[in-house]
Amino acid sequence: MSRLDEAVADLLEEKTGRYSPVAAAVSIGGGCINAAACVELRNGRRYFVKSNPAPLPAMFEREAEALGAIAAVGAIRVPNPVGHGGGVDGVSPFLVMEYIEPGTPSPGFQAELGRRFAEHHLRSRHDRYGFEHDNYLGSTPQPNGWSDDWVGFWRERRLGHQLRLARDSGRADAAVAKLGERLMERLSGLIAEPQEPACLLHGDLWVGNFMCSRDGEPVLIDPAAYYGRREADLAMTMLFGGFSRAFYAAYEEAWPLADGSSERLDIYRLYHLLNHLNLFGAGYRGGCLEIMKRYAA
Repeated sequence: MSRLDEAVADLLEEKTGRYSPVAAAVSIGGGCINAAACVELRNGRRYFVKSNPAPLPAMFEREAEALGAIAAVGAIRVPNPVGHGGGVDGVSPFLVMEYIEPGTPSPGFQAELGRRFAEHHLRSRHDRYGFEHDNYLGSTPQPNGWSDDWVGFWRERRLGHQLRLARDSGRADAAVAKLGERLMERLSGLIAEPQEPACLLHGDLWVGNFMCSRDGEPVLIDPAAYYGRREADLAMTMLFGGFSRAFYAAYEEAWPLADGSSERLDIYRLYHLLNHLNLFGAGYRGGCLEIMKRYAA
């Protein structure tokens, strides 16, 4: 066994009370930040393991925290986090979680995903915005903390944060910076304070962050969780496609969106477009400017 395998086996013994060495570790593709593998123990149990020799600070702790929060709601499945370790004695930091075998979506899968996503939002209602700790949106630090003011939260810790990152890195040219500031000034009139409570958001739900289990069950992965307005979650699902009409119809049937939501969605999509501008560069500038001009020109 490698030193990482030994550390994973030791952690699992600590968490489950049973020791079994790693028999095989099969690399799983798809991640752009961390290495991922399906680890099978000699006793036949399998786990999903992420590792990184130099992860972002507390990245695995924050992912485990977000997964645990979503799992505790009980409306939609996520891989249950088992524990994290490494970072000492030359062992790469790692996160161990439940391994969920992928399956093939049925014709009704998207509707079930939409229904359960709405149920998750309904069950997780909260009286404040934010989260216990800062976390990450992809590899971008995402500031949280707690706030009673949704507009202020979105202005300072979402749009303002991304605009500051873009300015400091040189990604924001004069047009982006000027329109961004004007949009921030107008924000209270554009999104206003919601009349419905906050709820626990996945925070980064695009087509790459859900899967179908072998039993046909919807599963969410890789959250960037916080409590916020649910429109922000739905806006992200509309950014890159992959969600059908059945998804949105089932969501609306379970919990209809508030009046005027269609006029606010682009404000929430802008956060993710700015994040992509910061992560991947000028290819996302046009999308950012299109929204900014619509609301702030």
